[in-house]
Amino acid sequence: MSARLEQYPIKQDTGAGAPACWLVTGGRGSGKTRLGAEWVNGLAHGMPPFSSGHRYEHFALVGETLGDVREVMIEGPSGICAIATDERPRYETSRRRLVWPSGAVAHAFSSEDPESLRGPQFEAAWCDEAAKWKNAEATFDMLQFGLRLGPRPMQIITTTPRPTRLMRRLIADPAVTHAKLSTERNAANLSAGFFAALSERYGGTRLGRQELEGELIEDREDALWSREMLVDARVAEAGALRRIVVAVDPPAGSRKTSDACGIVAAGLDDEGRAVVLDDATLKAAQPQAWASAAVAVYRRLEADCIVAEVNQGGDMVTAVIRTVDATVPVKAVRANRGKWLRAEPVAALYSRGRVRHAGRFAELEDEMCDFGPDGLSGGRSPDRVDALVWAITDLMPRAGAVPRIRDF
Repeated sequence: MSARLEQYPIKQDTGAGAPACWLVTGGRGSGKTRLGAEWVNGLAHGMPPFSSGHRYEHFALVGETLGDVREVMIEGPSGICAIATDERPRYETSRRRLVWPSGAVAHAFSSEDPESLRGPQFEAAWCDEAAKWKNAEATFDMLQFGLRLGPRPMQIITTTPRPTRLMRRLIADPAVTHAKLSTERNAANLSAGFFAALSERYGGTRLGRQELEGELIEDREDALWSREMLVDARVAEAGALRRIVVAVDPPAGSRKTSDACGIVAAGLDDEGRAVVLDDATLKAAQPQAWASAAVAVYRRLEADCIVAEVNQGGDMVTAVIRTVDATVPVKAVRANRGKWLRAEPVAALYSRGRVRHAGRFAELEDEMCDFGPDGLSGGRSPDRVDALVWAITDLMPRAGAVPRIRDF
């Protein structure tokens, strides 16, 4: 496998050396992880073009979760251990650190715990998928105070871009060198047909431009939700809940090409606010599969009922759920207005601070910020948004202009 020109940390227009802060945005499978791993390994060995000869010895590896750091950045197919040829490092699970035979050490950190970065100090840091970090700005800021060792502290940020506050901040910063990688340029190193299949389905869409071309897509002007609105809605935990529902938006058919089944759980807190708890949406070829997934969420969260749209399947929807568990209360609901009209009052609740997200639900939030009067870009079905709307509407039928749901 050969590196491509854009994967080298050299400013092509000036011939300058490796940047102190290097933001690399790219599509899925574009080689971002491989680049990050090579960068760290290169610095640990003092190899050009990543280093001018100085061996870096103290690293921070920061991912969304500690599991991501280990499974992707360290031990993944393109991770540091996989690409190492000489002086292969070993991972010490109990101490959450990677150690090279030379003595260089890389410690693992999670965006779930920004305070863990308070105190340690480093020469270099690799931040992976920073656009989906849970406490993005706090984690990044804490890291900056720790980059204080050696003659030239450095950091690389590899991520598929999303229009988060941290991403906008990094891209606007003249001290940050920004490089872009596309999935197409790396297609030869991916499974046969992977890029062709995704390009056929998502090419030219907002999602395709973001996930395949690594382009930062700003909020859709006519979307009901914005990224900033969802960041403001996020809380660390749900707290005490008076009621919990699991909403299901079943696919129209049972073929492999059918839409996904939207499954979103939400609860009502003591202050009368709705709190989104889970997005378990899945592609399911058979009704039994999505029904089992919905019941599993119902049981795990000890929900009060499953709210299921029956426009497409009628009584079959309820019947399928009850074949999985006959004791589950099912509230059948039928849409008699368009998706946009049903979603508008729910979006108004968000703008008034009446809805919270207990965590980050990346795919659901991507759909929300791409949902306009004509649906999602590229004609995709808003399965997650539909399930969300049913859940919030059931919990808060009298809030604002939210219409009542008819029971069947």
